[in-house]
This record gives sequence, structure tokens and C-alpha cells, in this order.
Amino acid sequence: MSATELGPIPSSVLDGGQIAERGSGRLILRAFARNWQARAGIGVVVLLAAFCFLGPVFYRTNQVTVNLNLKDLAPGGGNPLGTDDEGYDVLGRLMVGGQSSLELGFAVAIATTLVGTIYGAVAGIAGGIIDGIMMRVVDTLLAIPWLVLLLIMVNIFPPSLVTIIALLTLLSWLGVARLVRGEVISLRTRDFVLAARTMGATTSRIMWRHMVPNAIGVIIVNATFSIADAILALSTLSFLGLGLPPPHADWGTMLTNGLNDLFNGYWWLVYPPAVILIITIIAFSLIGDAVRDSLDVRLQRR
Repeated sequence: MSATELGPIPSSVLDGGQIAERGSGRLILRAFARNWQARAGIGVVVLLAAFCFLGPVFYRTNQVTVNLNLKDLAPGGGNPLGTDDEGYDVLGRLMVGGQSSLELGFAVAIATTLVGTIYGAVAGIAGGIIDGIMMRVVDTLLAIPWLVLLLIMVNIFPPSLVTIIALLTLLSWLGVARLVRGEVISLRTRDFVLAARTMGATTSRIMWRHMVPNAIGVIIVNATFSIADAILALSTLSFLGLGLPPPHADWGTMLTNGLNDLFNGYWWLVYPPAVILIITIIAFSLIGDAVRDSLDVRLQRR
């Protein structure tokens, strides 16, 4: 039976996806704005971004040339947080290291979200043998310990910010793909999707106009946590001595270098990078929890 024989499809059904999306979006934004975790997390991230990117404009230090005459100075005077074993000002080092850490976190989150969303959406909407093959590829890659694979690849390719971003993206998109695929499979039998198919909408239009926007909540939650995971992964590599090469800096490298002198009494080399790293991870985790709680409010209204 054709669409003409069925008669006109009610606009309430055809536009149900967009109407539900707009209503749910407003509900999510209101719940997110009222969530104290969201306000706290966003406030901390804004302060961290200002500290890392605007701080060097007002607090100028030399973070390129080694100056052993200023080696291991205690906090005070012209160095509020002291200097490290190469004469770098620790406060200025925190600012420069934060730039690398935050840039990597956001770049990896954006790249993994794009790759994982496209891959998962294609697999979910295709179904059948195509879906089976695509997800077996994902399962195979997930079965390999990511840290072992990352260590091998870092030793093959020269470490740099771009290289580490690419490697972390290569290993991080798998979870996003599985989440998006699950959402697409649950959405493809909804009334507004079936109505769009009946009206002759192409598969690509259905995927990008109806399915991906309705799965955006899950995507955003995962992207938020991906930022924290990427920063933590960079710190792990730096702790193993495979982080960014000098004179580049990141919080993980600072923490690793400081641990070597902690028992010699140079506490200022460890505590500042450790504290700011913990605060950053907690801030992004709070934002992710707030987004997830806001989505729960939407689900409760269904």
C-alpha cells in the first residue's frame, strides 16, 4: 500500500521528532542551568582557561631557556611557586602546561565525537551484515589493552602534541561508536522516523535530521568525559616518560619530574601540578554528571 493510499500523514506525527527535540532541549537546558554541579564545573573550567591562556599575558616568564642559576628556588619573592630543577618558574610552567593539556583534551574530545558518531550512526542505520562487520571491528579493537597499544605507537611515532592527539583519537572513538549505534537502533523504529521514511526521506537525511539530533545528549555526555580522560591519558604517558618533549610542558610531565625530588623536600614541584590536575578532572566530571542528570529529567517526562 502506497503513501497516497494511506492518506496524508498527520503533521503531528511527521514533526514529532522536531517538536519533541525542541521541547526536550528546553527542558534539558533548564535542568542543566539549575544544577549546582554544572555551575561549579563550568565556573572552574572558565577560571582554568583564563589562568592558562590569559595568565601568561600578565605574568611573563621564560619557559624556553634553561637557567640553572634559578634551580630549585623555594616559593617566594619573584617566584610565587618557586622554580623547578631546570630553573623554570613553576607558576608560569603551570600556565604553559595547562595550555597543552586543555588543547589536547578538547581536540581529542571533538575528534573522537565526530569519528565515533559517524561510524556508529552508519552502523546503526545500515543494520544487517554491514552493522555486524563494523561492530566486529570495534569489538576487536576494544579487546586490545589501550595502554599497551598506545605505548607501542608512541614509541613508533615521534611524540608531539599532534601525534598524541591523533593516537588518543584512534583509541578513543570506539566507545562513542557503540553508544551512538545503540541510540540509533532504538530510534529507527520511532513514529517520526517511520513517517519520514514513508514520505520518501533519504537515509542520510533521516540519520542527520532525526536520529543524530535525538542522540545528542548521549554524545555530549561522552564528549565531556572524553576531555578528562584525554588529559589523564596524557598525564599517564608523561608519567611513563613518553609525554611531550622539552621545551613543551604539560601537567603530567611536571608532576613526574617533581616526584623525583619530593623526598628531597621540594614539595612545590609536586603539589601545584597535582592539585590543578585533580581540580581539572573533577570539573569536567561534574559537567558530565550534570548533563547526564539533565537527560534523566527529560527521560522521566517521556
